[in-house]
Amino acid sequence: SGAGGEPLFSSHMLDLSEEPHEENIGICAVYLARMAKINCILEMEIGITGGVEDGVDNSGVAKDKLYSTPEEVWQVYETLAPISEKFTIAAAFGNVHGVYKAGNVVLRPELLGSFQDYAGKILQSSKPLNFVFHGGSGSEKRSIDEARTHGVVKMNVDTDTQWAYW
Repeated sequence: SGAGGEPLFSSHMLDLSEEPHEENIGICAVYLARMAKINCILEMEIGITGGVEDGVDNSGVAKDKLYSTPEEVWQVYETLAPISEKFTIAAAFGNVHGVYKAGNVVLRPELLGSFQDYAGKILQSSKPLNFVFHGGSGSEKRSIDEARTHGVVKMNVDTDTQWAYW
């Protein structure tokens, strides 16, 4: 942002998913407090997105680590919501970076629905969470459609974009 002007971007993605969960949330809270002052959205990643991206290789990670839990998602909401409503959560639901053969990726978009239900019961609200679908390249349309019904407001498809230029 120039001297008192609008920020150049309307959102910022902060991927600290390699850090311990509590540390990730704590740092994101500090960032969100600063970003709220300029009306900027924070996109934070929790859990592990499988595959390889930017030199980080999660291709051999234990399968259960590829799925966030309702409690982890709620902890994010509980910490960030009092600061600002302008945040999205890239929760892990089996998504991976890159494109893989059918059957190698077990996407579970219904988990996003369970995260919504968990938070919704506490807040007495329907679909209070905004999700981002990381590692969306090569995903089947039905999985994308289901994820959208559970509150996905943005989807990252970097590998598909790169393939267009290879």
